[in-house]
Amino acid sequence: MVTYVVRRLITAALILLGASFLVYNLTALSGDPLEDLRTNPNAAQLMQSRSQLLDLSTPAPIRYFKWLGGAAGCLVGNCDLGKNIAGQPVTQALGQALVQTLTLVTGAAVLAILIGIALGIITALRQYSALDYGVTFMAFLFFSLPIFWVAVLLKEFGAIGFNNFLAHPDIPLPVALAIGLVFGIIAAVVSSGAFRRRLIVGAIVFAFVTTVLFVAGISQWFRTPALGLGVIIPAGVGIAFGTTVLVAGLQNRRALYATLTTVAVGVALYFPIQPLLDLATPLMIFILAVVAVLVGVAAGYFWGGYDRSQGMRAAGITAFVVAAMVLLDRFMQSWPAYFDNSKIRGRPVATIGASTPNLQGDFWLSGIDGFTHLVLPTIALILISLASYTRYTRSSMLEVMNMDYIRTARAKGVSERSVIMRHAFRNALIPISTVVALDIGQLIGGAVITETVFSVRGMGFMFLDGISHVDPNPVMGVFACVAITALAFNLIADLVYSALDPRVRVK
Repeated sequence: MVTYVVRRLITAALILLGASFLVYNLTALSGDPLEDLRTNPNAAQLMQSRSQLLDLSTPAPIRYFKWLGGAAGCLVGNCDLGKNIAGQPVTQALGQALVQTLTLVTGAAVLAILIGIALGIITALRQYSALDYGVTFMAFLFFSLPIFWVAVLLKEFGAIGFNNFLAHPDIPLPVALAIGLVFGIIAAVVSSGAFRRRLIVGAIVFAFVTTVLFVAGISQWFRTPALGLGVIIPAGVGIAFGTTVLVAGLQNRRALYATLTTVAVGVALYFPIQPLLDLATPLMIFILAVVAVLVGVAAGYFWGGYDRSQGMRAAGITAFVVAAMVLLDRFMQSWPAYFDNSKIRGRPVATIGASTPNLQGDFWLSGIDGFTHLVLPTIALILISLASYTRYTRSSMLEVMNMDYIRTARAKGVSERSVIMRHAFRNALIPISTVVALDIGQLIGGAVITETVFSVRGMGFMFLDGISHVDPNPVMGVFACVAITALAFNLIADLVYSALDPRVRVK
């Protein structure tokens, strides 16, 4: 294993050397970095200053090796990637841009992976159903659309249209009925079973959606949103049952009791914890999340049962989700203050930038501001990258479900939950691990267009700015981050592959 990792690292270093040499010289020779100064009245002085700053008197191949010497210092903590055309150190500019890009990409990558894998499993289990065809059509539709066009549509309808709606958030009964009817038809089509069962499911969904929308319109919920115990309690109970079904199965009653105990603890602490949340900081929220998971794990351990680990896992997951609902409720409580802020002016969903300039507020207002700026670019990245996860998971699950050991497990009387989650799902993850590793590198490097459309000053903006000004240093900074990330995740994918499949050993 160690020999394999060392060999891969040496190969990666050689690839980085060759690729970085080509990128640096292609950027340096792509134009004239002094062109914008030639018509300036002080052209001679400004051109001389920029020439000294970028070391233009040295040929590009020699400049590359100077840059490489500074970049090699990053290995010993003395990183020098040069300066950009404005005189700012690239390491400083790259640090700021990297934070913006990672903030944008991380949420999109995690949600795309979770949603895509879940849809892939469901469509594999419902092969050739209306749900399977519908998910396949939508996945390939968004995969085929240019991301800049998707981003523009999101800005038009997700930001401008929704902000206009928030000015008068009334939902007339005919509109609520129409939306409920659409959701009811979709639910009836994608559900399984006989026609009568599908009709009942569609009617329930129609009644539920219509009621929720009509009540939300009357109560002006979109202006003063909240979850409250009226939503947290039934949702928590439903999550407890759902988590138990997936992790342990309802036959493990003690696991179910552990998850329900976790929900009860979360509900009991809802009001006492509110004064503490008023003083929230990122570190405090992280500590509270860890404590919530530990409480769930402790509840699972306390209830025990024939498989205590199942109860601990189910209760830990339930505790985390219930804590997330309490956190979401607290964010919603701060929504009116954010909506009425003089910097927001009643249009909270932003179309450009990563934050509202000069916005003053506590942890909750800052969090809402970050969310409203990230929601549209995150949705754009999710829609584009969702298809690959869905299709790979579906095909992998279908292949695994036809294996002999799956038929053997069913013949032995193993529950369908265990067959899918314990036997099939783990083996289906093996090819998906490679796709995830490759896609993360592509997301980091491929957010250039998304950042440009939404005016997020991340690595994409930094890369384009360097290209347009024929400035190799920021281009090389972005290239180094993307290339190292891609190579690192490829190595991680190989190691994960061997961990998931005992038959594969890295040599």
